[in-house]
Amino acid sequence: MAALSPPPSALPGPAAAHSRPDPPRLAPSLALRPAAASRRVPHCGLAVSARLYSSGPSSGANGSVGDPSPWGGEELQHGLPPPPRAAVGAPVFVTLPVDAVAPGGRVARRKAMAASFMALAAAGVEGVAVEVWWGIVERDAPGAYDWAGYVDLVSLARRHGLKLRVIMAFHQFGSGPGDPCWIPLPRWVLEEMEINPDLSFSDRFGRRSREYISLGCDNVPILKGRTPIQAYSDFMRNFRDTFQDFLGIIITEVQIGMGPAGELRYPSCPSEKLARPNSLPELGEFQCYDKYMLASINACAQNVGMSAWGSGGPLGAGNLFQNPEGTHFFKNDGSWNTAYGQFFLEWYSGLLLLHGERLCMAADAIFWGTGVKILAKVGGIHWHYGTNSHPSELTAGYYNTLTRDGYLPIARLFSRYRMTLCCACFDLRDAEMGQVNPESSPEGVLRQLVYAARMCNLPLTGENSVTRLDDESLNQVVKSSKLYKDSLYGHSLSFNFVRMNKNLFDRHNWTRFTRFVRQMSDGRTFQAKLDIGARESYFHSVSASEEIGRARIF
Repeated sequence: MAALSPPPSALPGPAAAHSRPDPPRLAPSLALRPAAASRRVPHCGLAVSARLYSSGPSSGANGSVGDPSPWGGEELQHGLPPPPRAAVGAPVFVTLPVDAVAPGGRVARRKAMAASFMALAAAGVEGVAVEVWWGIVERDAPGAYDWAGYVDLVSLARRHGLKLRVIMAFHQFGSGPGDPCWIPLPRWVLEEMEINPDLSFSDRFGRRSREYISLGCDNVPILKGRTPIQAYSDFMRNFRDTFQDFLGIIITEVQIGMGPAGELRYPSCPSEKLARPNSLPELGEFQCYDKYMLASINACAQNVGMSAWGSGGPLGAGNLFQNPEGTHFFKNDGSWNTAYGQFFLEWYSGLLLLHGERLCMAADAIFWGTGVKILAKVGGIHWHYGTNSHPSELTAGYYNTLTRDGYLPIARLFSRYRMTLCCACFDLRDAEMGQVNPESSPEGVLRQLVYAARMCNLPLTGENSVTRLDDESLNQVVKSSKLYKDSLYGHSLSFNFVRMNKNLFDRHNWTRFTRFVRQMSDGRTFQAKLDIGARESYFHSVSASEEIGRARIF
């Protein structure tokens, strides 16, 4: 494997040339977690006085003692509080092509990649994001890791002053061997799937998905004596040990893949179809028919004394392109809203949450003390958001309906492990999607995810769903970012543009993109100008409406 020297700040001194002490570490249960940011009342330039009933003069850190009061105390004139901190924008990352590291484990088109890095750095981009493919690094045998291509990428990023967001990609990419960007799971995993097909998700028709190993066997030693969670953990641990001198310096963020397309969800619909958000809306299929998932639901049904509920997914779920109102389960007054529907959907979504928690626990333990931020992604499933039952979200594992918030439990899970929430749909508009499907609402899904993130004080990373560089799409990203971003209140936002291709560097596209990067990086983009009395202050438009009733915005 190619050698990579650590950055100057990571080079050991003479006394530490032969040993590198581990950073101090608290037990996870005793770790101090940042308190939720308190909301500040906008300062309106008024001096505040308080009468202190004391026998002698006193002073505070930011006050002065005035004339004695008639009541024998002292009047304390408090000085003005410090002004709000400088506005902070939303740094922009750019996702590299899927085949940035080719299946052979080497950087593809290295000279072009280096030139692209130079251009991105000059444009003010914070860094690049890259999928670290399980099917490339550990492709030949369990525990045989080949990081050479990614070592080279770290070297390029370091040379051009870019940070690196690494995505642990435990899923396949592409529709099959004929796809020019086909990246399957490791060869030895596919061999195990041939021997035991139930390692793959299955729908009611017996159609199997190999995008991701069934989470029904998370803790079953089906991978040459290891469980899938152990295999994912070993992969992350080896990554940490290989790149330890660059974590928190060049590699600043690690996103944990938790399902198809790296998202915490079921493969209810092929990911290549989800990548086309304006395609015909599919209800999706419940992925609960492999033997491990069936064993789980059967055990849960036995526990509640309803063994008849443990035979699989719900009946009457219709076909993929059927109108939800034509199905027994998904229609507005369908069985999704019955005792059985509640049982099934709580089990189905609960198993997904449990899978997410297992990976959160593993990542938290492995990357503790390294200085990297940990991210996890939620899918932007918006096709039936305007219905009561939200069928395409239910089949993906999000128990989100008209009467139930399915994203808040996920946000709370991520919050417990100090993670950053990543979600797409930042570039999509209801007006555009509604032309294909009137029930679609990407803006509604995004608003709900933003609300969950703010409720749980989660940092947020946004993404575009379609690789477009027209003004409407980029302006929509800025508009969507303003739903969350608030430099005064400490909410941390970044944006990941998906993904780099040759069209990005077209002269007109590049001009629009560099303007977009400057706009996102400028904290003033996320402030509204308020006139309060005779004094001007800047506050985020959404927060200002919450804090100040009748302020004049202009």
